[in-house]
Amino acid sequence: MTAVPPVGSYVVDTGNGRLGQVMGREGPYLQLRPFGGGREWECRPEAARAATPSERLSAATAYANARSRGEVP
Repeated sequence: MTAVPPVGSYVVDTGNGRLGQVMGREGPYLQLRPFGGGREWECRPEAARAATPSERLSAATAYANARSRGEVP
C-alpha cells in the first residue's frame, strides 16, 4: 500500500509533472492545488512523490515572477 502524503505537503504528480499542495483526499484520489492557488486536480496516490526543496523553490519563484508581471492576482 502506498503511503498517503499529509494534507499541506507538496508533491509532484508524476503523471503530468506538476507540483501541487495536498488539499485532501476524495475517494481513491489526492486533491492537489497548484502553488499559489488555482484549480485543483486529482492525482492517484501512487503517482505522487514528495517535492524536493529545489522544486518547491522553483515553483515559488515562477509564481512570484508571474505576480510581478500581473499574470495572477
